[in-house]
Amino acid sequence: MTFTEVIEVVALVTGLIYLFLEIIQSNWMWVVGILTGIPVSISFGMQHIWASMALNIYYVIMSVVGIIMWMKASEQTSEGAYHLARLPRKVLVISTVAAVLGIPALILLLRLTGGQETALDAVAFVLSVIGTWWLAKSYLEQWLVWIIADVISTALCVSMGSWWLAALYAAYAGWAVFGYFLWKKKGEYIA
Repeated sequence: MTFTEVIEVVALVTGLIYLFLEIIQSNWMWVVGILTGIPVSISFGMQHIWASMALNIYYVIMSVVGIIMWMKASEQTSEGAYHLARLPRKVLVISTVAAVLGIPALILLLRLTGGQETALDAVAFVLSVIGTWWLAKSYLEQWLVWIIADVISTALCVSMGSWWLAALYAAYAGWAVFGYFLWKKKGEYIA
């Protein structure tokens, strides 16, 4: 097994733990997110997939932000309920504009820097940045963004031959569907 494959297996294991903790809305998810983001960032960096490398660095930073936000939100819900916030129209519009403008701009930047699979990398990056912010804010709709982002990330990993990471993102996509319906069922809006 190569060094890259070992890193990807570590990411697969910690990523699946992260996913489980996300689905049950455990604050520990954010800690495990750090342990997943670091090896995935290294793997993508070794393969010159720059946006996905940067994205996983962003995940590590957002894990710190997310745990603070979720700890506060957890205090506002009843026992056993998942904290949810309503997606403001303004956030939806800003996120849509960011995606429409950000994806082509990032594709161009990635091509200029010699990136690989620039279109898939850019789309996965932009949608994942939006999805992570929405996750930290506890918007139910974050799961819908993740379904699309994870399918694209799966395709990106398949195109690179990163089979372990492809398996991780495929699992993320499938479980995002489950997560959406579970959060919808157990969610309690706090804002």
